[in-house]
Amino acid sequence: MGILVALLVLSVLIFFHELGHFTAARFFGVQIDVFSIGFGKRLWTKKIGKTEWSISAIPLGGYVRMKGQDDTDPTKVSYDEDSYNTKKPWQRIVILLAGPFANFLMAFLLYLAIAYMGVPKLLPYVDKVTKDSPAYQAGLQKKDKILQINGINIRFWEDIGKQINASQGKLTMIIERDHHLKTLTLKPKVIEDKNVFGEMVKRRIIGITPLPKQTTVIYGFTEGWKYAWDETVKASTLIFKSVQKLITGEVSTDQLGGIITIVDVTAQASHAGILALFFFTALISVNLGVLNLMPIPALDGGHIMFNLYEMLRGKAPSENVMYYMTVTGWVLLAGLMFLGIYNDIHRLMG
Repeated sequence: MGILVALLVLSVLIFFHELGHFTAARFFGVQIDVFSIGFGKRLWTKKIGKTEWSISAIPLGGYVRMKGQDDTDPTKVSYDEDSYNTKKPWQRIVILLAGPFANFLMAFLLYLAIAYMGVPKLLPYVDKVTKDSPAYQAGLQKKDKILQINGINIRFWEDIGKQINASQGKLTMIIERDHHLKTLTLKPKVIEDKNVFGEMVKRRIIGITPLPKQTTVIYGFTEGWKYAWDETVKASTLIFKSVQKLITGEVSTDQLGGIITIVDVTAQASHAGILALFFFTALISVNLGVLNLMPIPALDGGHIMFNLYEMLRGKAPSENVMYYMTVTGWVLLAGLMFLGIYNDIHRLMG
């Protein structure tokens, strides 16, 4: 069941991405020949107007084929009035940006739904205090509630780490214990630890773990929009940095995941509940948006690059250049896909 949910999630995200292209193309009067969810053999096709709507056998992608635009053969062009090729470069760029924009919008709407459904957050209660740690030496105890750090109010457990790492020198901490307030002073310990990218970084700790005591925060109308915006920006920044670090070699390519990992983790998220599924679906949606903006021929980012070239030079790249760069892009994408699948299999085998 989890795998079916994962495939459904991927299909919905792909549909929204292609719907973005479709909507912008139709706005500028471009004819859409095919709107397909999936690749390979068509399992279902219905022609509505001049567009063939299809569901294909391999649900690992999708495409919108506009008149005069074919990634499999960039030399197939059309100069009819309703063709993609006859539109101005800036119009084509808008059409290309509409797909990734739809993914970012989808993520925003999912985060907005999460905000109104209620976001689970850990309360700032202490569970374990590591022996001989700064917290232990300062007298922090189990079930203490941390109220303030250096004059900044603490509402949730996540606020504690932020304030510890944002501070310099010693900390002045106000806690609640047995309905009484106490003031503690302690100096965090600096350690080396791995960040989300697997890099070694320095961070400040005091040696405590959270008590599994949480609340659900339901945001108001305007606060929900801010939460959704912040989470979308945070996820986008994380993905952009991940891609950048992969390209520069700061993060090893063995960290790259493929379709098997995506399906596996999405299936797990579906078992964990609707909130977990929404969180992970939003992250995948942002991932699709960011990756499609990469300047690789055959991706939206590559086509945007070609159109920017045309805007600056006043003429499009030659058909030979377009053809060979597109073929190179497909080879690169295939290599990345196989690398991701190889890493997936390697992880599954332990």
